[in-house]
Amino acid sequence: MKNLTLYNTESIDELVWPNDQLSVSKNTPALNILTDFRHNLPRVIGANVKAIDVEAMMKLAHVKMKLVVDTNNKFVGFITLTDISEENLLKKVNKSTSRGELLVSDFMHPRESLKCFDYTELTNATVSDVLETQKNNHQQHCLVIDREKHEIRGLISARDVARLIQRSFDIEEHLSFKALFKELEV
Repeated sequence: MKNLTLYNTESIDELVWPNDQLSVSKNTPALNILTDFRHNLPRVIGANVKAIDVEAMMKLAHVKMKLVVDTNNKFVGFITLTDISEENLLKKVNKSTSRGELLVSDFMHPRESLKCFDYTELTNATVSDVLETQKNNHQQHCLVIDREKHEIRGLISARDVARLIQRSFDIEEHLSFKALFKELEV
């Protein structure tokens, strides 16, 4: 084993920043807006986690969506911050189920109901192609799958795209792909 030297940082005061800020336009390759799970850990939550605990977890992690997994870490759906709003929690409460008994699985979008992009198809697509396809989808997130390997390869988020095109947005605002499509068309 090699011994490494530890140095003091007292005379160091500059941070290194990326040389090029990624600029996204409608002609940018679609893979540039993909959060690729081969390079970024997917944000997951268990299907059996209590729904009342999820809001705080998501806000702490600064995310508005998490992938839902079962006890074997198999993908079963996803959940958004909107899905577990106070209003939605109260809609599920009844005489036999208390607020504290509701689980992520009671609110998630099940795997079978989701529409996704194919990774291979995205390799030849542009940001415009993605936004055009998604413009009438009122979701803020779209999964990307590798159909050959039967894997969820990544995620495209309307908020991430907004950051990349340097569009300011209210963190509480529902940001749709349709709004981004209109923005890039200008």
